[in-house]
Amino acid sequence: MQIQDVFHYYGSDLKQVEEHMEMYLRSEVRLIPEIINHLIGSGGKRFRPLLLLAAAELCGYKGERRYPLSAIIEFIHTASLLHDDVIDHAETRRGKASANRVWGNAASVLVGDFLYSKSFKLMTDDGNPAILKLISTTTNTMSEGEVFQLMKAGDIGITEKEYLSIVEKKTSILISAACAIGGILGNAAEGQIEALTRFGMRLGTAFQITDDTLDYVAKEEEFGKAIGQDLSEGKLTLPLIRTMRKCTPEEKTLIRTGIEKKDGEATAGIMTIMHRYDGIPYALGKARNCIDEARGFLAPFTDSEAKTALLTIADYIIERRL
Repeated sequence: MQIQDVFHYYGSDLKQVEEHMEMYLRSEVRLIPEIINHLIGSGGKRFRPLLLLAAAELCGYKGERRYPLSAIIEFIHTASLLHDDVIDHAETRRGKASANRVWGNAASVLVGDFLYSKSFKLMTDDGNPAILKLISTTTNTMSEGEVFQLMKAGDIGITEKEYLSIVEKKTSILISAACAIGGILGNAAEGQIEALTRFGMRLGTAFQITDDTLDYVAKEEEFGKAIGQDLSEGKLTLPLIRTMRKCTPEEKTLIRTGIEKKDGEATAGIMTIMHRYDGIPYALGKARNCIDEARGFLAPFTDSEAKTALLTIADYIIERRL
């Protein structure tokens, strides 16, 4: 099975998720759907809802509750993107002008807040205490990760452990929640829900490491954001953290100066140093290890189309160029 086969297999379900999202976004305040549709309609792959749908089927659930809960996960993700772009002063998102650039910071933050509050209303409507507790904990952890990342912006002394902590709190935790909700919907055994939770955490970590690595090597028109954007925003990700640990004092000074001055012209020199110390292969190797661990957490589940789909998604994360 290839990734396009997975999207085709869940095509009708994803269409239902889209329809639910559209329904929930209706508002008398025209700016709200306008901003959200600008972001949601600009090429997102619905990766998190796809995981929820596959995990639910893996655990034997194919009922209607999958759709609002998938919408909740996508809304929380979208809210975090709106807020991130304000914090990062981002100019683009998915190849288009970012919402904060078009409508300003205040509107982006407030619409992000709308998405969070809409998500919690929908969770209350669903009425499952376990899911409400899970997503409440998840969003709280995501906020912690955002603040921690802000503290570490431009810190050339950031460690690999600190970087991975940010990744787990900001990205992995929501992907993990999407997988766990599938298990909860299917009334899976506690051990199975825990396995899906861990599968999602490893998947999310690999996803973000790969994303951070593509920031240095992908083609800009394919990647959907400016190449080297993390560097210009003072974010030290794994390829550069590895390089800082291995390079000479002189090279470290050059990197430090480029980051502190946010000097775009220094990017090429920093990239040369990074390649000298195998920053890219090192990071991708870490991502592959995460995927190998993730696949292991699915071993206890019976073979099925849903299990194959989840394994295919896992493999795609490493293979992707977007």
